[in-house]
Amino acid sequence: MGTPLGDFIRARRDRIQPESLGVPDHGRRRSPGLRRSDLATRAGISVEYLTRLEQGRDRNPSVAVVNALADALGLDPSERTHLRYLTKITGGECTAHPRPEPPRREVRPAVRETLRLLEPGIAVLTNRLGDVLARTSGYELLMGAGGLLDADTPNLTRYVFTDPRARTFFADWDDVADEQAFDLWLGPSVENSEWLTAELAPTAGPEFTRQLNSHLVPARGVLRIDHPSGHALRLLRETLELTADAQQLVVLLPADDASAQALDQLRHRAPGRLRAIS
Repeated sequence: MGTPLGDFIRARRDRIQPESLGVPDHGRRRSPGLRRSDLATRAGISVEYLTRLEQGRDRNPSVAVVNALADALGLDPSERTHLRYLTKITGGECTAHPRPEPPRREVRPAVRETLRLLEPGIAVLTNRLGDVLARTSGYELLMGAGGLLDADTPNLTRYVFTDPRARTFFADWDDVADEQAFDLWLGPSVENSEWLTAELAPTAGPEFTRQLNSHLVPARGVLRIDHPSGHALRLLRETLELTADAQQLVVLLPADDASAQALDQLRHRAPGRLRAIS
């Protein structure tokens, strides 16, 4: 049985073009990407040990081995952080409870006040599992038309993977899906990630499972939205991590004049009002 660490190493190895690392072409390969033997050589470990790591038969690599694999795979800083995090999960430093509790949904009064001060801008408070905990009226105007807020307890991850409207609402749906799947690994606890994926996976199907296990560290560039009003919006995202709450406050800003004008048209009639879900 595989592990998050093994899945990441294998997925990252499969995405590497050998020539990009100066690895000679040894002829036809059975699978895409970098050969296991080439990665093992670059990392200074045996092929047998790398095989055990990828297959989940070794769950406790040393810090030196993890760093060597990061160098050999050419990981950037965010990917290195994710590799270390998955090493902790695989090694049992984050243990799963047999009956996990739902994720926290409490919103501190100071955070509510911050959102109020951001009116009528576009801002939302979520946890890493995608639960929409509080939002401004600007966020309602932007996302409500796409169907995200139709649910009694909106969840962005569930919307992206199970609501057909999401695929047309987000112009770069694949990128958004990668972001939401990746954030599940950064949830407030392994227990909560398992709680949500157990509920989500049966309805989201194999595509969700594939993206969850691909461990793509998203770039989080400009968010492009094809709004039902007919506006094509380009939005920048500024994220404030509320580490102690395992939540994040995301503010969306127009990336160009056309998007700014379109947003003005959408919200000129709406009073500023914060909505929160407890």
